[in-house]
Amino acid sequence: MSRPLLATLLLTLALPLAAAEVRELTWSELIPPNAPPQIVDPAPIHDLSQLADALSESGPAATQQAPAAPVVKELNGQKVKLPGYIVPLDVTDEGRVVEFLLVPYFGACIHVPPPPSNQIVHVTSELGVLLDALYQPFWVEGPMKVEHVTSELAEVGYQMEADKIYAYELPDS
Repeated sequence: MSRPLLATLLLTLALPLAAAEVRELTWSELIPPNAPPQIVDPAPIHDLSQLADALSESGPAATQQAPAAPVVKELNGQKVKLPGYIVPLDVTDEGRVVEFLLVPYFGACIHVPPPPSNQIVHVTSELGVLLDALYQPFWVEGPMKVEHVTSELAEVGYQMEADKIYAYELPDS
């Protein structure tokens, strides 16, 4: 086999691998570099008498930190994976969460004010995640859409149809 033919064959075989490559994102990469600074941590509760209200599902809804935060338009259409916590929106009769918000910290949108809209991803999934597994963080992988969504819990800057959802594990040190 000639070298040019071999090189062409190898390149042809490598192209699908490059096209299927998934970009691993951090939450800070969902914020444009020129965006004004924003709070991305939950507001602390200093008055412990308010703790029961904050943890109650029936408590008053917390005001979102930045409901129209700027997004990174270049992420649109990219296949990405992002770690985070799941806030359920739709649960099947079998106890699988098939629509949810992916957020950077536990309890966001439920017990504390929702993070800025560019720190929330609206995710749908055919298979979903078992409801009783939501205490742990997950990797969510799929094509990213830069599109604003309004949910019952928060304004959202990104969407994703999950191809894969799996437990996040810290690398061995």
